[in-house]
Amino acid sequence: MNVLVVQEEARIASYIKRGLEAEGFAVRAASDGAEGLGLTESSDFDLIILDLVLPTVTGEEVLARLRERGSKVPVIVLTAKDAIADRVANLNAGADDYVTKPFSLSELLARVRARLRSKDQTESTTISYGRVTVDVLAREAQIEGRSVELTSREFALLETLMHHAGQVLSQPQLIDRVWGYDHDTRSNVVEVYVGYLRRKLDPAVVETVRGAGYRFRG
Repeated sequence: MNVLVVQEEARIASYIKRGLEAEGFAVRAASDGAEGLGLTESSDFDLIILDLVLPTVTGEEVLARLRERGSKVPVIVLTAKDAIADRVANLNAGADDYVTKPFSLSELLARVRARLRSKDQTESTTISYGRVTVDVLAREAQIEGRSVELTSREFALLETLMHHAGQVLSQPQLIDRVWGYDHDTRSNVVEVYVGYLRRKLDPAVVETVRGAGYRFRG
């Protein structure tokens, strides 16, 4: 799957690009609206992640031009503009989703997968590993058929661990994906939330690998 990231802030663009590439996506990046439009004319993309505040051509104008020429490529708006009026205006203009900054990589990846899944409804919206199943669209989790109520952050951590089941993910990796690029990687927040998951699901679902991180066992 080919994704275009149109984002002026280089640090955020690099963060998104690394996260998408780690999940197997091919990613191109543009730092302004004109460059982004040019790339859409010369290459085919499966999805676009679009900032609104861009030099040369605004994100709103990029979206309008795409839809005027009949492009149906899914567009996820990613912006610091968090007013309801901005959200409504862009969704009405043809955006498929709207994410506000600050954001977590886990949430953004979930929204990317959801938009791409809508192009092929035969693909399952659930992830199962061991005793645990999650529905990433309904944001529901079960263990051995028992429903478990999770907060949005707990669900994001569980989904991230399940996407990498059997692998060891370090604390900085989990913070980067679940809490975002601007969160302090020295925080003990991962340990705290792993504890929440163990209490709500089962103590054995997440293994602590001393000195390395955490591994999902299911």
